[in-house]
Amino acid sequence: MSKDNLIVLAVDDDLINLKLLKAMLIKSGKVQEVIEARNGSDAIGQLKTRNDIDLILLDIIMPVMGGIEMLKVVRADDNLRQLPIIVLTTDETKKNDALEFGANGFLMKPIRNDDLMKKMATVIV
Repeated sequence: MSKDNLIVLAVDDDLINLKLLKAMLIKSGKVQEVIEARNGSDAIGQLKTRNDIDLILLDIIMPVMGGIEMLKVVRADDNLRQLPIIVLTTDETKKNDALEFGANGFLMKPIRNDDLMKKMATVIV
């Protein structure tokens, strides 16, 4: 990972997953701020109000707007298209969909710190 002080948007409907992710990211020393969103719709709202987000960590199965639907919205938006997105899910059958719709990476839950840091290093330039 060449960039420090990252601002990460973590999108997950499970509060415990969000808290664990946030703790992992802040402890890494590479992340300055973690913005939390409970579904894809909340996340799109955050993306429209902030232009300083460096990375999105995205769950797939969520109410209101799921991860695949959010991926489609982000990749269709010229201002957001280049944002790196890593999909985090318990459903391995969604991997092809996630990558097909523009995810830069894919990790199976439960997320391990080493795996997350390695994957982030491959998508942050």
